[in-house]
Amino acid sequence: MSSVSVRIPTILRTYTGGEAEVKAEGSTLRAVVADLEASYTGIAARILDDAGKIRRFVNVYVGDEDVRFAEGLDTATPAGTQISIIPAVAGG
Repeated sequence: MSSVSVRIPTILRTYTGGEAEVKAEGSTLRAVVADLEASYTGIAARILDDAGKIRRFVNVYVGDEDVRFAEGLDTATPAGTQISIIPAVAGG
């Protein structure tokens, strides 16, 4: 298993006890999200939709790479990688 750091947006910090960054384990983004869910119950449902795909209005980056343009949930997460969860903000 590889340990990564995950940046948590303000809107999801209620799940992490206010922590802005948490550690998680997993060699793919899918495994990291599962590990986050094991530690912070309910957080996966805010990242993934009912079909288990990344929600339309949530952007996830592994390092500087948007996973939508990589392998999605199968994107590799090497040890030490920083993962950023960024909810899209609607504005007008």
